[in-house]
Amino acid sequence: MKKMLVTLFLFALYTGLQAQSGTGALGGLAALRDYESKRISSFDTTGGNADRFVIPAGETITIAEIPGAGIIRHIWVTISCADPMIRRNAVLRMYWDGETDPSVESPIGDFFGNGWGEKYNFITLPLAVAPKEGNALNCYFPMPFAEGARITVENQSNEQIGAFYFYIDYEAHKKIPRDTGRFHAWWNRELTEPLETEENEWSIFGAQKKNRDGAGNYLFADIQGRGHFVGVNYYVDSPGPVWYGEGDDMFFIDGEAWPSSLHGTGTEDFFNSSWCPKEPYLHPYFGYGRVNENIGWLGRTHCYRFFIESPVAFRKSLRATIEHGHNNCLTLDLSTVAYWYQAEPHKPFPKMLPKEKRQNMPGIGPVEIHRWRDAWRKAMDGGTLWGHERNE
Repeated sequence: MKKMLVTLFLFALYTGLQAQSGTGALGGLAALRDYESKRISSFDTTGGNADRFVIPAGETITIAEIPGAGIIRHIWVTISCADPMIRRNAVLRMYWDGETDPSVESPIGDFFGNGWGEKYNFITLPLAVAPKEGNALNCYFPMPFAEGARITVENQSNEQIGAFYFYIDYEAHKKIPRDTGRFHAWWNRELTEPLETEENEWSIFGAQKKNRDGAGNYLFADIQGRGHFVGVNYYVDSPGPVWYGEGDDMFFIDGEAWPSSLHGTGTEDFFNSSWCPKEPYLHPYFGYGRVNENIGWLGRTHCYRFFIESPVAFRKSLRATIEHGHNNCLTLDLSTVAYWYQAEPHKPFPKMLPKEKRQNMPGIGPVEIHRWRDAWRKAMDGGTLWGHERNE
């Protein structure tokens, strides 16, 4: 917590100095504005205090229908539901300029920066999840549109959402510049398969093979058109204690072959950390919103990175990927939300996994680890074993 507060203090100091010099986030705050400030919220239109929407199980509601041109600047949401997995079971979608395929499609918790249906505090520049106990979801990504915007929430839970509170703050403009990209966000999940015979990370079972094409990498996003990639939330659940992050990021721009223009050196390096980290760290642009609490790197970790200062630009296409272990050698439960801007029309997203395939994998604890030891004992023909013996 102390490190988190120091980080936030330094960032506040930095932006304050920028404001004094007339640059940065606060530098243009005194300039007069030529738009109308608008809000759509869940307030009680009768004048009462029932300031919430109810979303029955299995139903989709439209929470915003905005005509004309504008820019959504801030979204705030909080939810009350008996379903503990409602943040994975409720799906957020956004449509710009009358399109029929959504430009944003994600489980609502994952979109705002909380994975696995969990609730935990999260602090970045474009996204934040605030107390109490990570219940308030916030988004500050600007979302421009020229001919209308529509936002929906689908409750795929078996439970009613008894209270869905929200603010959508936006600017109404006369027009939006023609070269303005539209905001996109896409959720993906894969229970990865190791491409090699063994889960051979760190060369535990011998020399590792080389990855010379990136074909088996996990997919952040597969984008067609012109735009720029601005960030990703990466939720990894590892079923083993060995480090999950030897995988390199590979961003293939405009159809290029391997090696890509942007080729990294390891998962923690891509997320601007180093040496297999295992502690929470919340920088405005990168960090670890949640870390596993088990032996080694067994369990759930949430990494994130936002390319705020220099988005990844592409003119024709972008295939953003990362290895799951070196040469894709690990079984991992990976879920991600990728964020980008692009000119429409966009390539339609693949059909979202059904609710049943979005649930969490079972937890692995001491009992399961003891069973692993028992299997090792049997493989070694019994005896008094410590567990470090190598089967030559």
